[in-house]
Amino acid sequence: MSRSELIDVAPPAELAFLVAVDTGREDGWTAPDSLAELANLSETAGATVVGMEWQNRRHADPNWYIGKGKAEDLVAAKNETGFDLLIADDELSPTQQKALEGLLKVKVIDRSRLILDIFAQHARTHEGRLQVELAQLEYQLPRLTRLWTHLSRTGGGIGTRGPGESQLETDRRLIRERIKKMKERVDQVGQARATAARGRERGLVPTVGIVGYTNAGKSTLLNSLVGSTVALAEDKLFATLDPTSRQVRLGDGQSAIMTDTVGFIHKLPHQLVDAFRATLEEVNRADVLVEVVDASDAHFAEHRATVQAVLNELGAGDKPRLVAFNKADLLPPNDDGVGHPGEVVDGAVFLSALTGAGLDDLRVAIADLLMSLWVEIDVHLPYAAGEILSRIRERGSVDTEYGERDVHLRGRLAPGLAGEVVGAAERWAAEQRDGAALPDGAARPDEAALPG
Repeated sequence: MSRSELIDVAPPAELAFLVAVDTGREDGWTAPDSLAELANLSETAGATVVGMEWQNRRHADPNWYIGKGKAEDLVAAKNETGFDLLIADDELSPTQQKALEGLLKVKVIDRSRLILDIFAQHARTHEGRLQVELAQLEYQLPRLTRLWTHLSRTGGGIGTRGPGESQLETDRRLIRERIKKMKERVDQVGQARATAARGRERGLVPTVGIVGYTNAGKSTLLNSLVGSTVALAEDKLFATLDPTSRQVRLGDGQSAIMTDTVGFIHKLPHQLVDAFRATLEEVNRADVLVEVVDASDAHFAEHRATVQAVLNELGAGDKPRLVAFNKADLLPPNDDGVGHPGEVVDGAVFLSALTGAGLDDLRVAIADLLMSLWVEIDVHLPYAAGEILSRIRERGSVDTEYGERDVHLRGRLAPGLAGEVVGAAERWAAEQRDGAALPDGAARPDEAALPG
């Protein structure tokens, strides 16, 4: 065959067998439910699931994860199905992983490693790849078994290795150094995001963070609200990792910056939460959150509990929130023509981001939620504060009375703008008090800027 006739042939999909331990969790998840999600994750990563098994135990076996007898049964399952990849539903210790690999002579990974692999496949930007690599390094560090010699090159020169240092110790030192550098770069990403956020705050456009379980339809919702494709939206778990922010019109002249964030999932690896903290800080900076829920998923209540747990970890669990039940078009319609799930959530909006049904209701609900956070003000500002006065007229709902030396403002403003206005008013009042104490004939500091 000539070179021109060569074609790329995709490697065959790995055959995966899934295992789980059901310890009687109190969060509503059962082993079959969790394995069904693990199967979706495996297929998203490119594997073909050929079987699954779970075991009821009070706790996972410290050596084998599942009991030794059940582990030995997997040898027969391997002969029957030919699987070459075993995936455990919980994070495995190095001892458990080594024992299963030695018994089955196949690659063994756990749920955390699988999710990290999916993130690595889907990271498209420099920022996303940076954060995924950091998470992978932190996951691998306690599992090193001479895997990282390739990071060494020449070892850094004379004097860089201590006496008697083993290759494994060298690899651990190298990976710690890499982690330190990666964290510094991720911190730089966080600082850049904070700077961009301050710029948005200066514009005083309210911000809305879109959160939810993976594949709930967050990106599709943002695209529908914007009216164009600005975020990758696919029917896959973790289809997009990189947050996208766009300005969305809410009606009555209002608008907001809406940001689509990384989707959450059951048993989300803590390394990912730590690595993506700079990105997930967008959730903390948002004025309000829109929690997108897949109304067609029978386990949406458990998904909401997972989302709440991650938000609590980020410190955003109590942030003002609107619940949006998406994919309502997949439910049997009610009297209003939109399907509703069984659970009732006060103030929830039911919609279909795909068909557009309910989007106007969502816009109104977001605007109302933002308005409910507005702050009452009753302040005086000098005429010299023209830039602030202009933004108040554009972004607030206030009555103005024009006096001889200042403007009296009464009404309601968004929290960020209200804080800036109150601060300016307090400085103006202090200047007035200081000016009143000046000797007769001395000019007040603000006099040159006043009319007349």
